[in-house]
Amino acid sequence: MNHVWGLFSHPNREMQSIHHENESVGHHYAHHVLLLAAIPVICAFIGTTQIGWDFGDGTIVRLAPLTGIYLGILFYAAMLVGVAVMGRVIWWMARNYPQRPSLRRCMVFAGYVATPLFLSGIVALYPLVWLCALVGTLALVYTGYLLFIGIPPFLSITRNEGLSFSGSTLAIGVLVLEVLLAITVILWGYGYRLF
Repeated sequence: MNHVWGLFSHPNREMQSIHHENESVGHHYAHHVLLLAAIPVICAFIGTTQIGWDFGDGTIVRLAPLTGIYLGILFYAAMLVGVAVMGRVIWWMARNYPQRPSLRRCMVFAGYVATPLFLSGIVALYPLVWLCALVGTLALVYTGYLLFIGIPPFLSITRNEGLSFSGSTLAIGVLVLEVLLAITVILWGYGYRLF
């Protein structure tokens, strides 16, 4: 958790610091990913059960608390799987680099890069679709920036190589994110009909 502030206040130095640590996946998940991934889940639970989704056409969809719990568990699991998938994607894409990091390091790196996306979940306390989309887009842009500044020292490559690598990784990450967003919209927006 001590890296969260640094990723926003001095991301270059923080990425260097993360690169030099030897954190295990279990420690990283227990002290960073599991905690931060709970932020959007808790906020979405509160927002959808107390205020309700506002789709902009005057329709408000409020979930029952039990339904919100079921959907929150599914949403939480989807985010954890998303981080693991992105760690594997980074590891797979780095296969041709001489300084290929281990799968463990790639998983840890993916978890730190996802930090802005986790924190953007705070906006789900007031679940307006357009506001969630706007804040999510800003978080995605900052995640791309973290990839851009983090990949070169992480793989020991030049900035130019890092630009193409981070661009490719971000493109795959956007696809994973779109799948997660689609699942999220279906679960939180229409999931009340499922349970």
